[in-house]
Amino acid sequence: MATGIETELLNLLSVFILAAGVGIVVAKVGNFPYTIALLLAGLAASVLGVQFGIELSHDIILLVLLPPLLFEGAATTDLEQFRRNLPSILALAVPGLVISVLILGVVGQAAFGFPLLIALLFASMILPTDPVSVLALFEELGAPERLATLVEGESLLNDGVGVVVFSALLALVNEAGQSGDIAFTTDLVVDVGLGIVVSSVGGTVVGLVAGYLVYRVMVNLDEHMTEIVLTAILAYGSFLLAEHYVGVSGVIATVVAGLFIGNKGAEYAMSPQTKISIFNTWETAAFIVNTFIFVAIGTATPVHQLLEHGRLILVAIVLVVVVRGVVVYPITALVNQFQSNPVSLDYQHVMVWGGLHGSIPIALVLGLPSTLPSGAPFPFREELRAMVFGVAAFSLIAQGLSMGRLLNGLGIVTRSPAAELYELLVGRARAVDSALEAAEELEAAGEVSTATYEGFTTEYEREKADLNSAIRELLDEHPEIRQQEVLAGERQVLQREKSAIMDATRSGVISDDVGNRLMEEVDLKLDRVHSGETTVSEHEEGYEEFWRTRAAAFGIAAAALDEDETDE
Repeated sequence: MATGIETELLNLLSVFILAAGVGIVVAKVGNFPYTIALLLAGLAASVLGVQFGIELSHDIILLVLLPPLLFEGAATTDLEQFRRNLPSILALAVPGLVISVLILGVVGQAAFGFPLLIALLFASMILPTDPVSVLALFEELGAPERLATLVEGESLLNDGVGVVVFSALLALVNEAGQSGDIAFTTDLVVDVGLGIVVSSVGGTVVGLVAGYLVYRVMVNLDEHMTEIVLTAILAYGSFLLAEHYVGVSGVIATVVAGLFIGNKGAEYAMSPQTKISIFNTWETAAFIVNTFIFVAIGTATPVHQLLEHGRLILVAIVLVVVVRGVVVYPITALVNQFQSNPVSLDYQHVMVWGGLHGSIPIALVLGLPSTLPSGAPFPFREELRAMVFGVAAFSLIAQGLSMGRLLNGLGIVTRSPAAELYELLVGRARAVDSALEAAEELEAAGEVSTATYEGFTTEYEREKADLNSAIRELLDEHPEIRQQEVLAGERQVLQREKSAIMDATRSGVISDDVGNRLMEEVDLKLDRVHSGETTVSEHEEGYEEFWRTRAAAFGIAAAALDEDETDE
């Protein structure tokens, strides 16, 4: 009979056998989100009384499962897209969340019959949107890049704020005792607000420092297996360092570290082989963790408690969705007044309905103690547990399953078949280029004969020519894809220009004032690219750089543009 570690391994194996079965069914059926199918399978197992022997706890979710999911989600986020949408993301993730908690707490006091402090505690648990659920769903649906960045960015950041608010309110509940009543003085509100700011800023600093230290090691290292280990240390290390040693937000620290190493690190500190190895490893890790967490949430759902507290759950579902809308629409409208590229109303509808609640709320409610420090039972613990699980189940199933229909109904284009084909062709073209480089290195090192090398290159060069022809034909037939390719490529080229100018300024090749003028010009080009306008053209000069004006003033003929080169 299996005991100890063997039992745990058998339990894990049972979870993944169920997941594999779900995956096979989803692959056959198609057009059904894998993560939601896992959750439904877990719920079915819970209803049937099937137990996998794995208890989902607060620490397992926050310390074991969450860091890799946060890190992978942040590392694969386009930092430039994130930066462009940062005002909207920050407004919703910080003040937006705090306002939501206050509104739901005040309204919930009457609607649920709870003391104000308990209603606020419930709001702080359920309102943070869940990056685990959002990232998985949006990836499967192929949501537009900006919409995905807005929803995922808010989800990645507001969990750190949510955990801080929850911790502060939980401490107040422990202080208030079983009555759950406490006087909200000005000093108390200031202390909570200051705690949120310190935790958020502190988490950002820890994430930046940890990310930079790992980045500096990776810059001087070209060993992809070791670099995978370094990113794993960074994902868990930044979280634990921030949360348990510095006392700030581990969620924000991990997100910032992931953004740093996934963008700056990928550009300057990783070879092509290292990039492939690291991102493939984290994609696989995220898939495995997602598989476990969604099945575990389903099996851990207390179905009998959901039925017993059905009225409270229904009221909570309605209030959570309404409060989400009450906050998203006005805050986004306000931020839009200061943005050149406002968030459309259609996107706002998706942001309201796409604010899914899953693993984070469940981790927080599982962290509620059974008793207060005085030894008395924790007030309304069973009701809070049922409400959080009930709202999470509705959010993941009802909202998650209807997301695709909502996007189609609003006319928001997800990834088209042509776009998917383009990604396939470009991905294969990159693989062929890498294969040609590897063959050349092997031949130069004497590891393969010239005859073998020529056989490799003949085959791959033929395929490369066919791929280039297919890509050219696809772009001719779909000019919108060509435009996106041009803009994406131009963004990367302009970022390289900025890096070169910064290096030249730091090394003293050019003065600060000249460097600043050149940087301003690159930023102007980036602004045009962000608004969908290219600054390059095959047949004419798309942008007249200021160096031409200065050089022409000195009588340098080469600086002048010909008549047919101008875009006037």
